[in-house]
Amino acid sequence: MNMTPGITPSGEGISALKWNILGQTYIPKLYSDNAFVWHALLPADSFVPPHVHPTQDEWITILDGELEVAFGDQVFTAGAGDTVKMPMGIAHGITNKSGKDANCFFGVAPSRKLFELFNALHDLGDPDEVVRLSALHEVDFLPPPAG
Repeated sequence: MNMTPGITPSGEGISALKWNILGQTYIPKLYSDNAFVWHALLPADSFVPPHVHPTQDEWITILDGELEVAFGDQVFTAGAGDTVKMPMGIAHGITNKSGKDANCFFGVAPSRKLFELFNALHDLGDPDEVVRLSALHEVDFLPPPAG
């Protein structure tokens, strides 16, 4: 898929799409074979468990709020204006412990199967099914820690 020229207006997604993925809101803003960018609202106390993108680099630019990003045992805090870089093949988890919503832009390159995954996950409330479908779309969640 090639990117088409134009503007995706504020508050709107490509083709009016807006995904609810386990309580987080994702709005696609740019999509091509080469890159996929979405606006995300991560409510306070929400998280994305540790996972790996074996075929994509990922990044987050924080607009407002704050997120903790874990790379194994290392945890970093990112705030407004910061960009978090998550190279392909490196496990990472994201948590909003700030007490308020976090607004940010996420992106991946190349797009691979992530756009299709978000379509499949929209309004799906079963975390086990989220993990299963994610694995089919090149996103591998790590097992929970023992104990």
